[in-house]
Amino acid sequence: MILVTGGAGYIGSHTCIELHNAGHDFVVFDNFSNSSSESLNRVAKIIGKEIKLVEGDIRDSAALQQVFDNYDIESVIHFAGLKAVGESVEMPLEYYDNNIVGTLHLCEVMKKNNCKKIVFSSSATVYGDPHTTPIKEDFPLSATNPYGKSKLFIEEILRDLYISDNEWKIVLLRYFNPVGAHKSGLIGEDPNGIPNNLMPFIAQTAVGKREHLSVFGNDYDTHDGTGVRDYIHVIDLSMGHVKAIEKINSVEKVLTVNLGTGKGYSVLDMVQAFEKASGKEIPYKITPRRSGDIAKCFADPSYAKAVLNWEATRDVNEMCEDSWRWQVNNPNGYKND
Repeated sequence: MILVTGGAGYIGSHTCIELHNAGHDFVVFDNFSNSSSESLNRVAKIIGKEIKLVEGDIRDSAALQQVFDNYDIESVIHFAGLKAVGESVEMPLEYYDNNIVGTLHLCEVMKKNNCKKIVFSSSATVYGDPHTTPIKEDFPLSATNPYGKSKLFIEEILRDLYISDNEWKIVLLRYFNPVGAHKSGLIGEDPNGIPNNLMPFIAQTAVGKREHLSVFGNDYDTHDGTGVRDYIHVIDLSMGHVKAIEKINSVEKVLTVNLGTGKGYSVLDMVQAFEKASGKEIPYKITPRRSGDIAKCFADPSYAKAVLNWEATRDVNEMCEDSWRWQVNNPNGYKND
């Protein structure tokens, strides 16, 4: 059985569906600090099966041990963590405590229970401000904010863990910018408070929940001055995790893989695509750059194709259509019910 930490979150909940579709059994561990139990109710509805859940914090070793006592855990997909770049700059201690200390507790409990297979949810932020694009896995690493640093430190911890005991099977998935939602419109991205990510902010503006979109900076060295990112459909991303967990038994050393589309879209490109998908005008205002933001970030996804036989197949129009369907059906996210 697979333990999915943070399985009620945006990427975790979609991955649970894809794990089920691929015939895998799983149990979710989540403290619902940045997610809703309703997402798991919706997942259960989609897959027609009750979700196994243990509620707890990954910094609580006793709560984690409960999972291993009650279930035969063979491997772990580790999503649990705080994930907002801007917030991490304001709250670095909370990010280091939750993300790094939490992972240490998880690995200690895994080791104690002789469970040594982990797929870690890393991020393209570990590349810092890359000198060139597209970004390959062997690029220099340096993070520009505490969120990215927490991911980078965890990667280093997991590499050291492998060096200390090469029975460990470790896959680090560095993903780019997840967007979109499940085709059913039942689950999607539901950020607390003001969204930190572009797509939910655009969607909430389109549905009338926000007056306008703030575009942080229009003086970057890009085709229209706004930041360029590699947006990847959350279902494609979820399927990358399924491929990783199916590959993990044959992994040698630590496998590090980018999950992205290889295409870069600017903020204004995404606004236009969303206007097309929704039929709504998205009012926006140009505001100053955010601390820690970079001009361009998109993947070279060829290694993922070679080692995981995975590639993203959903385009920007599908991303926007699925995000819009989720937003229209759930204008207040999971708080509708």
